[in-house]
Amino acid sequence: MSIDPLIADAQMPRFDSRMSDAEGLMWRLEKDPFLNSTFGNVTVLDRPLNFAAFKQRIERATIAVPRLRQKVRPTPAALGAPKWIDDPEFNIDYHVRRICLPEPGSLRQLLDLATLIVNDPFERTRPLWQFFAVDGLVGGRGALIIKLHHTVADGQGGVLLSLQFIDLDRNAPLPPPMPAPLAPEPSIESDDTVDLLRSSMSDALRVPLGLLRQVRNVLADPANIPALATQANDSLRGLLAQMGEVDPARSPLWKRRSLQRRLEVARVPYREMMDASRALGGKLNTAFVTAIADAAGAYHRKLGAPVESLRTSIAISTRTESSGSNAFSLAKLLVPTNDMPITERFSAINEALSQARDGAKTASLDTLATLSANLPTSVLTRIARTQSQSIDFATSNVRSGGVKLYIAGGLITENYPVGPLGGVAFNATLLSYNGSLDIGIHIDSAAVEQPELLREEVERSLNKLIYAAAQPASPAQTGNSRAKWREVFSRPKWSVLTSRLKWWSRPSR
Repeated sequence: MSIDPLIADAQMPRFDSRMSDAEGLMWRLEKDPFLNSTFGNVTVLDRPLNFAAFKQRIERATIAVPRLRQKVRPTPAALGAPKWIDDPEFNIDYHVRRICLPEPGSLRQLLDLATLIVNDPFERTRPLWQFFAVDGLVGGRGALIIKLHHTVADGQGGVLLSLQFIDLDRNAPLPPPMPAPLAPEPSIESDDTVDLLRSSMSDALRVPLGLLRQVRNVLADPANIPALATQANDSLRGLLAQMGEVDPARSPLWKRRSLQRRLEVARVPYREMMDASRALGGKLNTAFVTAIADAAGAYHRKLGAPVESLRTSIAISTRTESSGSNAFSLAKLLVPTNDMPITERFSAINEALSQARDGAKTASLDTLATLSANLPTSVLTRIARTQSQSIDFATSNVRSGGVKLYIAGGLITENYPVGPLGGVAFNATLLSYNGSLDIGIHIDSAAVEQPELLREEVERSLNKLIYAAAQPASPAQTGNSRAKWREVFSRPKWSVLTSRLKWWSRPSR
């Protein structure tokens, strides 16, 4: 059957006519190519998809989800958040394309192609998405590469959008057609400019001039941060704290940053990892972050540069029934990477993530994004680059379907997310699907010079965690371990730092 009847029951993202302050911030930060917020997905199918049927489904989706036919209209002088407007030049052939891998059509070739596609900047005068149907994969298989800008949707929002073209059966009939969209009404440029300027000035006036003056004083002399932070209200104090925190990344190996990219992938059984998470008293996300931290530590030790801890950013979903196209917060925290039992590492990270989730619930992202939206773009990119350089790696966890799914006649067999880097050494994103956890490791290959080794260590750590959780442990041992790491994480150097701005990395979630 087609999944179309289920779309009405799914809570689709709310698509507003203007970007939120945080989305506008992501849009502006892309003036710096290191802060690109595009993400993607590499879906492997048991056979090439029916391209004609797929294109028909996507064209229907652009009618059902008008955002897919809209482009960005920036505001004058970058004041306030940009506006979404219908693209009068919309052409489905630009957004849905078909290509073929050269022989032998290996997975490595597919991943390299996806890396090039996802990291190629969008044409900013068109709608911000593209789909590439890929033929020629070894074994008679096919693939689909999805490329989506983060201002359109976050990772979970992208999964919801995919309901428009995913089926529950291989030979599902096409859903009924939708009425053709109305042609965009011609607009008078001067009127549009006046409306945009009016709304932009309204946005600017939402922020008291006194707060902006304090922020500008900090930019002129960062030594003012401690004094101002004690005088400011909670919103400004949070922004000042973020601006003042400029500790460098902790890895002795991952110092360099570049625009060179490589994608590695890994898989682990869903049920075994869920059982391991529960056996150790935590959630799946804790197990995932633990495995990535364990792998990062092993990578450093194998290259003769052991490190006690690394700093990671964690995407935390805040999605509710009324959420817009992006609904997540970010936390950054130190994770232990020294040589230790993986169960103890799990306990330590479980404590840290618990605090991070509590902080994300109270973080005022919109207010802080509003404050930053009234700063010059050059200043914002400088702050964001400084902040991103304090992060070693990013992680995100996105939930997907638990049953077999099909796209235009092809069964999905593997489904790897490609999270944005945002200036960090690598982004590991987890996507659950049909009994497996598929992990995309998007790597800055100038920072992580041996990406294959990192992927091998991730696979080894995932299996090590599953094995360790299956071993019996006495209640006394478990209690002592938790108490030990609760005491460790109460020390100042292990304090959890809750991020209130979305410029470090953008998950799915």
